[in-house]
Amino acid sequence: MGDDPLGQDLAEDLRIGLLALADPADGEGREGVGSGHAPTLGSALDQYVDQIGAHGVDQSSKVGVVVARVRGLVHDGTLGAEDPLPSTRALAAELGVARGTVVAAYEQLDGEGYIRTRQGAAARVVAGAAGAHGAAGAASAGASSGSGSGSGSASASASASASGAGAVGGGWDGAGSVGAGGPGAGAGAPGAGAGAPAAAPAAGAVPAHDGGVQRAVVDCRPGIPAVTAISERDWRAAWRAAASAPLRNGLSDPTGLLALREQVVVQLGLARGFTPSVSEVVVAAGTSEALSLLVEALRARLGRPPRIAVEDPGYRSGHRALTSAGAELVAVPVTADGIDLDVLASTTVDAVLVSPTHQYPLGSVMPVGHRLALLAHAARTGTVVVEDDYDSEFRHRGRPVPALAALDTAGVVVHLGGFSKTLDPRLRCAYVVLPPGPLGAAVVTARRARGAVVAEPVQVAVAHLLRTGAFRRHLGRVRRDYAHRRDRIARRLADTGLEARALTGGLHAVLTWPGPATGAAVVARAEAGGVLVSDLADYEVERGRSGDGVVVGYGAVTLPELDRALDVVLAAVRTERAAGARAADPQPPAPGRERVRR
Repeated sequence: MGDDPLGQDLAEDLRIGLLALADPADGEGREGVGSGHAPTLGSALDQYVDQIGAHGVDQSSKVGVVVARVRGLVHDGTLGAEDPLPSTRALAAELGVARGTVVAAYEQLDGEGYIRTRQGAAARVVAGAAGAHGAAGAASAGASSGSGSGSGSASASASASASGAGAVGGGWDGAGSVGAGGPGAGAGAPGAGAGAPAAAPAAGAVPAHDGGVQRAVVDCRPGIPAVTAISERDWRAAWRAAASAPLRNGLSDPTGLLALREQVVVQLGLARGFTPSVSEVVVAAGTSEALSLLVEALRARLGRPPRIAVEDPGYRSGHRALTSAGAELVAVPVTADGIDLDVLASTTVDAVLVSPTHQYPLGSVMPVGHRLALLAHAARTGTVVVEDDYDSEFRHRGRPVPALAALDTAGVVVHLGGFSKTLDPRLRCAYVVLPPGPLGAAVVTARRARGAVVAEPVQVAVAHLLRTGAFRRHLGRVRRDYAHRRDRIARRLADTGLEARALTGGLHAVLTWPGPATGAAVVARAEAGGVLVSDLADYEVERGRSGDGVVVGYGAVTLPELDRALDVVLAAVRTERAAGARAADPQPPAPGRERVRR
């Protein structure tokens, strides 16, 4: 992080605000507050730091104080979009706290979507961070600076600021509503108070119009990662490397650039527990193209359209790719351990497509015993196992589970991976790891017949990100961000009557509920409130297999945007359940009154 300082006035506001949060009961530590003079380390700030040490406040509480005040400054408009914050070293020295305290605070604020930190540059406020909950945030920030005492005040202030950022506890009654005040108005959304700043659209958001007034749409459909979290310096360096590659006469290798395939092998060895040979790696234009290529190879070998078992519910784009290439799909239900092996064993198929690390979309993780049983079944029956390892990089709970390919001793697994969830889906860059033998040779033949499909400059850029460590640094950053959002969803849904699934990893959550509200109705009502989510039923092959629910992506939204989205979705579920209950149990006519026939 660079040492570019925040403007003097903003730095003073931040220092004074941190002191105000402490608000010692004996009045010490308040010199300079409201006097127009910044406190110095030799007076008020020194006394404050001594005091929090004397009260035994732990590191996390000190971090919470810094986080709460920066949130407040964002919400009350003191810190605006793209304003720089002091470097961690400079602010730690100014406050007299350990640099690690400020680093941890900045990391939390980054994960919550308030600021964006980049190596070698000043941390800056994210555009739109204040918009969704600005009014409530400003109110809580103002309240936090004038009450409480000692270390307890810091905790109370952090809590108040969190609620200003849109935290709503206690279930649907606090979820806000869709009405004149706007979605989530009870949580400080637009319309919660006069002067609330308008929310800025999220990246990729579609503008919505309500009565001629444009408002931001929060796009929580799954499959969109935090593309803007990539270090701009690393990103530009990768494309400079691509532009600097020597020109040459000739066509690209259809199987992919050698430098990229070598780096894929290294990454698989580091992250997925197996190291294929470079000749076994083939570059494809996304997972759908890889599946199409595989169907072509199977057709060539079998002399007929292949029968392929798929998880139900499952990866709908993959299903479309398989059927478009001529495959016949066999839907197999999903259990808590992944694809139902008993049902699979009762069918005759040529291949089976699975997502064992984080089943899509329900999120089950296939245990090692289940994986070994699947591999044994495949080896015994000659079934090809297609492993879609689509988001194995993002495991939020528990230890990573080895890839199926790492356990495969019979050569039955085709491993699919890519960079759509980790970097940018617009790159359209993926890879296939082939088993030795006739199937691998058939896929290579099909690949060479189609020719190269990923532009060589794209492959050079991705290889550069892998080789320099920029890819792994990026993964470290977004894992932290996604974990913050995952935790927010889990907390917000506690005691609401909804079940949150798929939270062990990945970039989405599945929200399900009992009762008479359909996913389609909730999706439509949420869209009317300015939030886009997906209907769980759209992922089914056989309708009615997964129940009612919605899929909420959280990869590309800030924490305030996620709060707003949850406000709207919870209110939509509540409204649709109530409407469904009324329709299922109409009120009888009042006693003594007869229905009037018209």
